[in-house]
Amino acid sequence: MGWATYFAFIFAAINTLTVTYFLAIERYPELSAIFPNFIHYVVIISIIGIPLLVVVGYVHYKRTLAYRAEVDVALESNPYQVRNVVNNSINVELALRMFEMILKLSKNQKLTENEIAELTKTHKKFLDFNTSRSFINKMDIDYVRKNISKKHHA
Repeated sequence: MGWATYFAFIFAAINTLTVTYFLAIERYPELSAIFPNFIHYVVIISIIGIPLLVVVGYVHYKRTLAYRAEVDVALESNPYQVRNVVNNSINVELALRMFEMILKLSKNQKLTENEIAELTKTHKKFLDFNTSRSFINKMDIDYVRKNISKKHHA
């Protein structure tokens, strides 16, 4: 993982710098005046390139729809990842409901008939969902689109 994530980028950068300098910069006197040797070229490109790449990466993740599209494709192509997202969402929702009940019961208050009916309805909904979904059908991705995405946009 470290090789693919870090060293591949480092070696790709070294390769790009080497190839562009020795195949392009050295052959054009105008560019050779700006970059008299390879070390100057690497330093100047690094000073300009690293901040530029950081800004481009920030814009990619925070300001464009490109990253969102990448995540959507990753979720649609990996049912196990979608299952984890859905399970976590359901767990948070159920934990919050349980905390509400625990707080109410700790104050020696009884659950109302409406609250009990709501809990029964929620239990049936998640039980039916859990028994119906599989890694083959699209119920998990539909759940993400209907329940998680609408909360994120609200």
